[in-house]
Amino acid sequence: MRELPAVPEVSRSAVIAVAIFLIAHLALLIGVVTPEKFVFDEVHYVPAARQMLTPAMSQPMLNPMHPPLAKEMIAASIATFGDNALGWRYPATLFGALAIVAIYLCGLALFAAQGPAIAAALIAAFNQMLYVQARIAMLDVFALGFGLLATAAFMHGFRRERPQALFAVAGSLFGLAAACKWNGLFPLGVCIVIVAVIRLMQGWHTLFADAKPDDWYRPELWPGLKLHHVALCFVVLPALAYLAAFVPLYGLSLPDLIEAQRRIFADNTTTAIAGHTYMSAWPSWPLLARPVWFLFDKTAEDHIAAIVFLGNPLVLWPALPALAMVLRDFIVARRWDAFLIATFYFGPWLAWALLPRTLGFIYYYLPAATAASLALVYVLRREGLPRWLLWAYVGVAAAGFAVMLPISAAFVGTSMGGFNRLMLFQSWI
Repeated sequence: MRELPAVPEVSRSAVIAVAIFLIAHLALLIGVVTPEKFVFDEVHYVPAARQMLTPAMSQPMLNPMHPPLAKEMIAASIATFGDNALGWRYPATLFGALAIVAIYLCGLALFAAQGPAIAAALIAAFNQMLYVQARIAMLDVFALGFGLLATAAFMHGFRRERPQALFAVAGSLFGLAAACKWNGLFPLGVCIVIVAVIRLMQGWHTLFADAKPDDWYRPELWPGLKLHHVALCFVVLPALAYLAAFVPLYGLSLPDLIEAQRRIFADNTTTAIAGHTYMSAWPSWPLLARPVWFLFDKTAEDHIAAIVFLGNPLVLWPALPALAMVLRDFIVARRWDAFLIATFYFGPWLAWALLPRTLGFIYYYLPAATAASLALVYVLRREGLPRWLLWAYVGVAAAGFAVMLPISAAFVGTSMGGFNRLMLFQSWI
């Protein structure tokens, strides 16, 4: 059974986590107020946040199709910094930085070493998907930050003899993720399936004929974890955390809480009839087939401000063969680290295939795309590969980020010719 890390190592990890957060937060803040007008779906969420600040909320409630927690945090930021671009977007930068820290913590759980964990955080930061979403007042980065922190807690508890405390933290954070946007439930569902499958196999007294210490399943895993612990960690605590976000709006009115859930369910399970310029289907997201143009403004004769939600091709395309190797190691070698990477990548992505909505966008791929950085580190630190190769790839990812920055940050901008050169495929236009 995996031993607890020494106190000095925990302290060192905490210092590094704080440093990562501060650096990432400051980097995300640079130019965040450009443009000073609404970008893409800010037109839906900022007015909903403003409405929450009125002494008596007007009716009808704006944007009832999503839970309120992220909009409540945007509202708190507007109350603090003013009704301006900084007030709208500041909370997103906080949660973008937290998401990068969470990937670092996931890396510590999986690789038990500082170097690979830091590399995973850097690769996640250099993926334009996270950068763009962390600088706009939308809901996805809030669900991502809570969800990845919860995933890190689950990964740290996975190999422990008594995982109850970490699983409880994970469940509570998953509830907060769902209180921002319902797709925060997807990784919670992954955890429930993992625990259910392992408990079922243990109930069947399943044994691997050639059992190894790195197996993802072991008969002696979690000896003290009982059914009531599972229910508390993955049902009760997530539900309480989720429902707490509605109390500022509805108080403890049960009919209002039920009606709010009915509205969210109805709006999110309706099959879309009309098309959308930037809509795309879930199988195309890993290929980066159809980006979303958040902003495209001509600011001078030959200068444009653009924000394209696309992702760093030098991260997300190499991630596909890396994920294939991870999947192979999970199935053939039964490695627990490959198992966790695969489940937390494929689960949140393939869950979209089960929904009846036909209206989809590539930014729904954000949680899986961010987790893909763990697959890249897993492959690049394999035995037999030189240690410098991982850091050389981090440099490649950074170069790709720099090349894509003019169409990822409006304050940088580019020429029309530069924009056209970066639009490599017709489907990107």
